[in-house]
Amino acid sequence: MITSFVRKAVFALVAIGLCASASAVPAVKQPEKRLRFIFITTCVEEAFFRPVEKGMRDAASAMNVECTFTGTKGVDIKAQAAMVRKAVKDGYDGIALNIIDPVAFDEVVQEAITAGVPVVAFNVDDQATPNARLSAVCQRLYDAGKTLGKTCADVIAEKSHILMTMHAAGVSALEDRLHGAQESLKSKDVTWTVAITGNTSAEAERVITAELTKHPDIAFVLCTGQADTEGAGLAIEKHFAGKGLSAAGFDLSPEILRLVKAGHIRWTVDQQPYIQGFYPVVQLTQYRRYGILPANMDAGASLVGAEQADRVLELSKKGYR
Repeated sequence: MITSFVRKAVFALVAIGLCASASAVPAVKQPEKRLRFIFITTCVEEAFFRPVEKGMRDAASAMNVECTFTGTKGVDIKAQAAMVRKAVKDGYDGIALNIIDPVAFDEVVQEAITAGVPVVAFNVDDQATPNARLSAVCQRLYDAGKTLGKTCADVIAEKSHILMTMHAAGVSALEDRLHGAQESLKSKDVTWTVAITGNTSAEAERVITAELTKHPDIAFVLCTGQADTEGAGLAIEKHFAGKGLSAAGFDLSPEILRLVKAGHIRWTVDQQPYIQGFYPVVQLTQYRRYGILPANMDAGASLVGAEQADRVLELSKKGYR
């Protein structure tokens, strides 16, 4: 009888011990869901966006998140807006959007914010009208155009005829730069011809060569984007070298910097595309993890001439500038 009692007591103690041991083992903490962000742009295949993508990838690695870079091949606002709606439906944790029109994306951005998906702007912001996006990492485009126009005004003769270019129509960023430059040039009483060049430097070279051939009185080409700036330099180098023509524009591709060094492009404006990819990732991550609100960042508008070209050329080749 004692033996039976002991046996039962031992079994009871073992059972209690097992239960106690089980309750003492801490629950395995489930890993946090890895955040997923998506960048949605226009003209996604344009060379300008390569350093933007690099900045995005570097930030994604540093912040331990997943990022996708996508967009429309040309300027297609409806298709771009549809991509925003699809990103919300697909469960992305945040969206970086190239807001190339000051009105067209208002509704879709508000839809995303209402659904709990934060949106920040990159490259181009909606500064002219109300928009629910949380922040923007981009250049102050109109001011950058004024800066370039003011610099060019020092070498453009009064009452002269100039060529002004945009690589695509309907992109507010290019229009803002164009209008800023025109504002700065009013004091010189110049006239201008405006041309749409296409999204590649080869297309731009052909269009600009044709315009300069048709208007031989033009002595200066003022550009608003990477493709047309590069195309203008190539057109001058190949067809008008030594004829007093020069150009100025935007961005820092290795070819643009080579043409700056060669003197075919007088100045180009750096808008630091790398940070336009990097900081939206940081802002979205900090917001989703810690509730830290994103803030606007000016990507700058520094002028690069022949004296500065060597310093930035190597970094441009590596995708940072």
